[in-house]
Amino acid sequence: MKKALLFFAALLLSGSVASAGPKPQAGTIISQNSVGCGAKKSKKQDIDILCQQYVVRAGSTDYTVRQPKPSNQSLIPINMPVEFTLDKNKMKFKADGKSYEFLVVAQAAAPPAP
Repeated sequence: MKKALLFFAALLLSGSVASAGPKPQAGTIISQNSVGCGAKKSKKQDIDILCQQYVVRAGSTDYTVRQPKPSNQSLIPINMPVEFTLDKNKMKFKADGKSYEFLVVAQAAAPPAP
């Protein structure tokens, strides 16, 4: 009897540990712009390097996210629904069948709907 009870308790604890990761949230990309994220030295001049920055709205919160480093990734369309996870200062999501990882640079309350 004690072995069965111990086995049942261990089973419950292992199930809760396995699902302890960040839970996916639904959101929508509401804006996009390009921001400076560094410079590249050329022969006689500095060339500004641009990174994409997006605002993702999830419920009553707006997250401003930016590419961690410049890359030639395609632009993500505005009003694209995404399902994302937050892990510390990173947001991971999929859009158009591609996976993205961005740095969260700001978080704000979303304005009330009219």
